[in-house]
Amino acid sequence: MDRNTFTESLTKEGFPDTLLVTREANGEVDVHTHPFESKALILEGEMSIRVGEEERAYRAGDVFHLPANEPHSERYGPNGVTFLVGRKV
Repeated sequence: MDRNTFTESLTKEGFPDTLLVTREANGEVDVHTHPFESKALILEGEMSIRVGEEERAYRAGDVFHLPANEPHSERYGPNGVTFLVGRKV
């Protein structure tokens, strides 16, 4: 998906704000939650998200969606990752 199409879909789905996030190469974040629903488009690099026993890799052009308060962990690829994320409470 391209950035413009993604931004338009966020607006239609009621995500009021977007944020550009960059994470460093080979970083990790242990299991945590967010008090908001998030939907993100990977712009550069790659990351993996683990929810329960399932881990999924995301690369440029991929979209991920996490409900509010969903326990998950994150791992960032060898070149880090940059993604555009919409958040809504």
